[in-house]
Amino acid sequence: MQTLVWRPHLVKLLKLSLSPSSGQNAFAVPLRLRAFSSSSSDRDYSNQSRGGLPRFYSDTLPSSKGGVVRVQGDEFWHMTKVLRLNINDRVELFNGKGGLVEGCIQNIDRTGVDFVAIEEAKLISPFATQWHVFAAFGTLKGGRADWLVEKCTELGASSVTPLLTEHSPSISENRFDRLERVILAASKQCQRLHEMMLNPPMKIGGLLPLVGQSKLSFVAVAEATPIFSALSSLKKESTGIMIIGPEGDFSEAELKIIVEAGATAVGLGPHRLRVETATIAFLSTLMLWSNTEETSNN
Repeated sequence: MQTLVWRPHLVKLLKLSLSPSSGQNAFAVPLRLRAFSSSSSDRDYSNQSRGGLPRFYSDTLPSSKGGVVRVQGDEFWHMTKVLRLNINDRVELFNGKGGLVEGCIQNIDRTGVDFVAIEEAKLISPFATQWHVFAAFGTLKGGRADWLVEKCTELGASSVTPLLTEHSPSISENRFDRLERVILAASKQCQRLHEMMLNPPMKIGGLLPLVGQSKLSFVAVAEATPIFSALSSLKKESTGIMIIGPEGDFSEAELKIIVEAGATAVGLGPHRLRVETATIAFLSTLMLWSNTEETSNN
């Protein structure tokens, strides 16, 4: 005899669909695959991850309600060929600097889309948490650098700087265009309104003054004090620097001058981690630590 297994998400869907407040049985109404969010006035823009409208990037936003801007290139392709949006469909545009505006598609032709704003543009302040990542990922291959940059974007890093070291002395200039595209795609996916900065490569010598000026600077070092032990003895800060070495780690001389400049050496566990794994574990810990303090203050 077969036993029916009720999956939690299906039970929740059925309860919502058959709720008296819905006014009708949802199974009597055809499902619409393209669902849009409620009006912008009902949304809390302090949480940048909320919102159900398709969101696209544009350097230029309409200056006022009723203003029109032209969307072309990759974003035009994504709108019309991937999502198959059409005239009068509602979308959002953001500029990567905190600007966000809701509007709709007014016209479509072979080269682009005309977007018309149906409200005034909003300027959203960046989050107070600002961690800057310095990671020696120039030697990573097979998409691993892409993954590192993508996840730093999603987790909320303020910037990523490729670090040039003895064991990772260079990074191809051709990779920068690709990494910029990765950042934009990740920003759209995670609904981030302030684009993460990808800085030019930096040598250890250029990093040292920044470490000296920062209230908090951490460098990942094998067998150092576990990061949670180190953080428990420090006053929480919403901004700082985190440093990850290359495959093969920093040389003894490099690590010595980084620590002498003011960075605190911290350990990320008993195992040897890849550069991208260490970066994401490190950043996740610091973001959660900082955001806990920010939440408790609000």
